[in-house]
Amino acid sequence: MSKTGKTVILGVTASIAIYKACDLVRRFKERGFTVKVIMTSEAERLIRPIVFSSLSGNKVYGPDVFSEPENWEIEHVSLAQEASLILVAPATANIIAKMAAGICDDLLTCTICASRTHVLVAPAMNENMYKNKITQENIAKLQSCGYKIIQPREGQLACGRSGLGCLAGVDDIIGEAEKFL
Repeated sequence: MSKTGKTVILGVTASIAIYKACDLVRRFKERGFTVKVIMTSEAERLIRPIVFSSLSGNKVYGPDVFSEPENWEIEHVSLAQEASLILVAPATANIIAKMAAGICDDLLTCTICASRTHVLVAPAMNENMYKNKITQENIAKLQSCGYKIIQPREGQLACGRSGLGCLAGVDDIIGEAEKFL
């Protein structure tokens, strides 16, 4: 149990900004929060789960909804009930679309759907993907459902160009999250 008694569920998806999720875990831990990381299968291809386990001091959850539980519990339901906040950072266009459509095909999307807590989404993607009409409609739909979007910033993108779509700064994300914690 954390000294604050609050748990942040950090959903990590496959963006080049994934390295900033490591700093988010460290910063939440410094503030006394318990951090539990759920990674998408694509995120696991970019960074090994053991990195997040080492930083958080907790088991890292993979995408499989039907993995063998350590204790008999339905993981997505128990994680949703335990969460004081769910933060998806970095959030790809794919996860934003799945959330907006109510698709529950992995542990992260099932946990979000089963939760009644605040959900913060920090997009990180190519500028064209971020500005795409469908992505913007999906973001608007999430906002209409009460999800908080932490706007991306302008900067150097993975494609080598500069533009809108960089993950918000770690300080900005932590500041937004603390409003709900």
